[in-house]
Amino acid sequence: MQYLHMNFDMLKKKKKEDIENMGADMNEGGELNEQELAQDATAEEAPSAEALLKEELSLANDKYLRLYAEFDNFRRRTSKERIDLLQTAGKEIIVSLLPVLDDFERAERAMETSTDVEAVKEGVKLIQNKLNNILSQKGLKPMQSIGQPFDADLHEAITNIPAPTDDLKGKVIDEMEKGYTLGDSVVRFAKVVVGA
Repeated sequence: MQYLHMNFDMLKKKKKEDIENMGADMNEGGELNEQELAQDATAEEAPSAEALLKEELSLANDKYLRLYAEFDNFRRRTSKERIDLLQTAGKEIIVSLLPVLDDFERAERAMETSTDVEAVKEGVKLIQNKLNNILSQKGLKPMQSIGQPFDADLHEAITNIPAPTDDLKGKVIDEMEKGYTLGDSVVRFAKVVVGA
């Protein structure tokens, strides 16, 4: 605003000098016609105000484009980080399961030459315990379903059979496939037989 006021004063001063030098634009009393001066100054001011608005618009557009580009970069970066995180999480679990895979390969080689079935059974149980320990460290927990009331949020009923006793009606009698939770969420529903 101060710029416009200074610009208007400079235009007014220049116009006065031009009029004095040329001896024109005088009214009948020999005084300067201020109405004409104001019109000329307004005519000069309009383009400068328009130029100011164009400059402001240009700055706003530039700011908008920079902000949009920054947001687009942020979106791409977070998407890439999310993909990397998922791949890294999967890699961590696979690396932790590699010793179990090695144990199974050793057990397979031992079964080819072994005649002692009990030693093979013991080896397989050790491998199963190792696998269960690794998975429980990652947050995987098996569900205890047998004898529990049937819950559709945790169990998937395969079939209903007559309950052997009255206290087993509506409860899980047998488990065809064990269910698992990871943290607080169900990752696999238990497939169960329910007493009717």
